[in-house]
Amino acid sequence: MSSPVRDLTPVQLRDWPLPSAGDSKYSRGKVLVVGGAARTPGAARLAGLAALRVGAGHLTLAVAGSAAVPMAVATPEAGVVGLPQTEQGSVLGGDLTVLESTLGSSDVVVVGPGLDDADETAELVRQAVPLVSDEAWLVLDAYALGVLPGLVDVVAPLAGRLVLTPNGSEAERLLRRDLGVAEDDVREIARTYGAVVSSQGLVANPDGDCWRMGVGQIGLATSGSGDVLAGAVAGILARGTEPAQAACWASHVHAAAGDRLAASVGRLGFLASELLAELPRVLVELGA
Repeated sequence: MSSPVRDLTPVQLRDWPLPSAGDSKYSRGKVLVVGGAARTPGAARLAGLAALRVGAGHLTLAVAGSAAVPMAVATPEAGVVGLPQTEQGSVLGGDLTVLESTLGSSDVVVVGPGLDDADETAELVRQAVPLVSDEAWLVLDAYALGVLPGLVDVVAPLAGRLVLTPNGSEAERLLRRDLGVAEDDVREIARTYGAVVSSQGLVANPDGDCWRMGVGQIGLATSGSGDVLAGAVAGILARGTEPAQAACWASHVHAAAGDRLAASVGRLGFLASELLAELPRVLVELGA
């Protein structure tokens, strides 16, 4: 029988503190974001900057080759790797030679933001998983979630080191049915994939534990918001947490950042990129 869902409050988060930041950028972890097709490189950038905004120390963005130089200019905080792409600008999944060493040396790998071809994304996940370090965490988002039902055996070796951040429609694809994303559905996704799951204000782990956010509102349902959440999860993981703590902290901080913007900008109409500056302010309020 599943344990009751727990309401997650700032007081509870303060009693579940994040690790010390250490004294160098490497002590706060290395994050790699793999995504960014030629038409949607900004999604990978949002995720990467979110990771830095919550305290990750080192960032690499891997995007379609044609977007790599503009990305490097726009994001001086990150190293940028150009990936092979199709004529249409989608990232090719079958050749990760240029990324092999970075995949093996990263503490957290995020796959999905800004990818736009299901077949190539599935192949990318197949190729990337064996290259991820045995001590690293993997965060899957966006298209990487859409193809995950066909890759259960591929990600099985990462059970306990996997975090999923599906929106409502992606949660339905993961369970291959229509649903309302209730607590039991999020728990089922967590059990099915051996992952911690953050979805629609709920966080669940494979053991059946479930937390409910007490913050967040409709304005978060905007383009790019999910990329910010995935990056925030990655950044907090990079600081040395375990997946459930990272997902709870990131989900709360992401939602509370939206609440701050709802008060200063409006309930609707704030941008996902505007969430980035609010993330460290929320962390300060929590004493992290």
